[in-house]
Amino acid sequence: MQQIKVAIVDDNAEIREHLIHFLEEERSIRIVGQAENGLDALNLIRDEKPDLLLLDMIMPGLDGFGVLQHIQLMPKELRPRVIAITALGRDDFIRRAIALGVSYYMVKPIDVNVLMDRIRDVLRHSENAAPLPLLPLPGTSMDEKLSNIFLSVGIPAHIKGYQFLREAVKLVVNDHNMIGAITKELYPTIAHTFATTPSKVERAIRHAIEVAWNRGRVETLNKTFGCTVALPGEKPTNGEFIALLADKLSVDLPA
Repeated sequence: MQQIKVAIVDDNAEIREHLIHFLEEERSIRIVGQAENGLDALNLIRDEKPDLLLLDMIMPGLDGFGVLQHIQLMPKELRPRVIAITALGRDDFIRRAIALGVSYYMVKPIDVNVLMDRIRDVLRHSENAAPLPLLPLPGTSMDEKLSNIFLSVGIPAHIKGYQFLREAVKLVVNDHNMIGAITKELYPTIAHTFATTPSKVERAIRHAIEVAWNRGRVETLNKTFGCTVALPGEKPTNGEFIALLADKLSVDLPA
């Protein structure tokens, strides 16, 4: 059985040792090195050529974002897949990390068993696969849950529909009756918030859903919801998709 070569980068020695202790129990994994800062991490990547990098984003000197920028400049065969492990769960940090090639973004404290599942997920996908952020953990905010779901089903953060869709879901979670007045209330409310028109909101949300379906991420969507909610040839309407996400969040959020 071919082993996965994993390198760990974190300025906290205790966290590094904890991860090493756990991962060394996995016969499918070989720890090829550890580093406490970004510069050492780059040397480790060049010397050991790991398949996967577990990367802390906040470190003195060269931080995780700097490491990711350097990785993007490396020859393709040297670039490891990356799982970010950090104490910061801010939405802008997640978007920036994903834009720089992170496959999953995990917020500390992490469950090592979930980490092992994410490692397997990452290595199962090809280099061209879209990033698959960590599914929401208990206590994660609504914004973070939505960001994770959108990214997992292939809706990129840079398109307009991403922001409109996220706002739509949050509005429906707070007032489920809005889904029944999508054109008269929901779209105009979002349009007012973003200083645009209801028709542009509708088109942008429809485009975001089309992007997800064109990327073939329906299987990931079904896995996220734990059942078959979509089929490749049956793209949902805007209202159906918004309602689906709102129902998911309503169930997950604490009472």
